[in-house]
Amino acid sequence: MKNMTLENIAAACGGEIYCMREELAQETAKGIVIDSRQIEPGYIFVATKGERVDGHQFIPDVFAKGAMAVICEVLPKEDLGPCILVKDSFMALKQAAAFYRQQLNIRVVGITGSVGKTSTKEFVASVLSEKYKVHKTAGNYNNEVGLPLTIFGIQEDDQIAVLEMGINTFGEMHRLSEVAKPDICVMTNIGQCHLENLIDRDGILRAKSEIFDFMNPKGTVVVNGDDDKLATIHEVYGKAPVTFGMNKQNAIWADHIENRGLLGSCADIHMGDDVVHAIIPLPGEHMIYNAMAAAAVALQFGMSKEEIAAGISHVEAVAGRSHLVEAGDKVIIDDCYNANPVSMKAAIDLLATAPGRKVAILGDMFELGENEKAMHGEVGEYAAEKGIDLILCVGELSEAMYQEAVGSGGNAKYYETREALEAVLNEILQQGDTVLVKASHSMAFENLVKCIQVNQ
Repeated sequence: MKNMTLENIAAACGGEIYCMREELAQETAKGIVIDSRQIEPGYIFVATKGERVDGHQFIPDVFAKGAMAVICEVLPKEDLGPCILVKDSFMALKQAAAFYRQQLNIRVVGITGSVGKTSTKEFVASVLSEKYKVHKTAGNYNNEVGLPLTIFGIQEDDQIAVLEMGINTFGEMHRLSEVAKPDICVMTNIGQCHLENLIDRDGILRAKSEIFDFMNPKGTVVVNGDDDKLATIHEVYGKAPVTFGMNKQNAIWADHIENRGLLGSCADIHMGDDVVHAIIPLPGEHMIYNAMAAAAVALQFGMSKEEIAAGISHVEAVAGRSHLVEAGDKVIIDDCYNANPVSMKAAIDLLATAPGRKVAILGDMFELGENEKAMHGEVGEYAAEKGIDLILCVGELSEAMYQEAVGSGGNAKYYETREALEAVLNEILQQGDTVLVKASHSMAFENLVKCIQVNQ
């Protein structure tokens, strides 16, 4: 890790080195982790205090595994190896990552928005990988802990980093931007999520726009021009954003769309005088938006339309994000990683394109604020109006979803808990069903996906 010596890290974190070894003075760290199980010789372990586990208890273990040093808030009782003492390990994690980011000759694409961050990240990374060596966010490493860990994974020969940046309160994106310092900022949309803290969509726009605070002033902003809130962003650092969308007024726009159902879609993506004939392997109209966002980013890196088309065609789904899973004679749309009203309706739109009987297993959406029950009701009504054959509503908040689904003429059932549905799910599902599974992550709906798979 370039220039990541103990002295430099300590200076970046405002920490003090104890038990220094002379032979390590010029050595650079090979990796930085917060999980003691990931320690390898030459790594630095950041001991953090979580709700359940205090990483300080693993300090002897990591030194036994060959750790180069430890960043900690409390020194161990004996001299086990070099320790950088700091006031706040989580803050030190971000400060060290910000320092490392500055050492790298790499361009960063930061991706944020209410819905579609992960799938957009996958499209952008897939397209850029046709020409460049790309490092991207893995899993859900998009917050104030995950983003620094993602940055620590960047290698010196990486040319572009595609970083997903997620928030749920004001000020958080400001801090993420300070660490990532993006050259290109992509904003997918402004929907209804984290309303407990952000109040309304205008609040969400303000919070997401904090990504501009530490971006490269000579960089580029890429936004969904069809989104009414994002359309109000007319310039950033004196430069107009690059817009994408279905509307022909956007810089990047699409037409001749062929919906292939669960097989994805085809579309012509217009980029000025050039047209990319895109085969989009992931289903849903929102994936066309993701492809356009990727095309917009690729143009900033001088990529050809042939490279863009190839990258779009090679994108793969991420588990829990509109991921199609074959389970015997059934097809599961595994979209259980997270949920809000916008993504719920998009997933229902996708399910509606499936052949045969369509079953939606929908659960609670959290952090929606005081209108949460009404928003759940809207989803139930929407599912009924889209002609979903069976709507299974799970969780306390989803009772409102069930009531509105039934009130709108839908065939719906209600279950207080996920476990209650699991007990009878095998009896409910039929041969040839396409099953959408979607809820907020803490509902643990991945267990329902496994339940369907096991019972085949």
